[in-house]
Amino acid sequence: MDQYGFIHEKLDIKILILYILRRLPGHVDAETLRGLVMCDDGISYFDYTDCLSELVTGGNVEETEEGFAVTEKGARNAEAVESSLPYSVRTKSARLLAPVQERLRREASIVTKHELNDDGCTVTLAMGDGKGDLIRLSFVCAGEEQAQKIEANFRRDAESYYQRIAEMLSE
Repeated sequence: MDQYGFIHEKLDIKILILYILRRLPGHVDAETLRGLVMCDDGISYFDYTDCLSELVTGGNVEETEEGFAVTEKGARNAEAVESSLPYSVRTKSARLLAPVQERLRREASIVTKHELNDDGCTVTLAMGDGKGDLIRLSFVCAGEEQAQKIEANFRRDAESYYQRIAEMLSE
């Protein structure tokens, strides 16, 4: 049976996984990583999972609750060999990576947490620009359920909340 795509060997799949992870600003969930790696028609799901497992076992990729990320060892190894990936695969990967990179950067720039205390629940919301906080807001709310709702709303539209607060305070 003919195989399509440019990537067929396990070593090439490993290089592609490391190539992708090196370009992401943080951990990525398993489903997103699979979608990014399976960009070439020559890669089978089973080869992909075997390669990812071997990279984790070999210390090139770390797996945490947040997802997968390249280790320092994996980044060094990838840097040395990733130019061997076909140009068309690197180009397609870059196109697929762009929205994921943006989403991960945004998620990393928004911090929400809450703490139960005697007065109720203190919620802290923050949004940064990579250099520091643009806004950090802490206040007391009725309880944990309300705190979780506030956190979810802020995460969904932090930029708009920041802009509206700045406009209200500037009037």
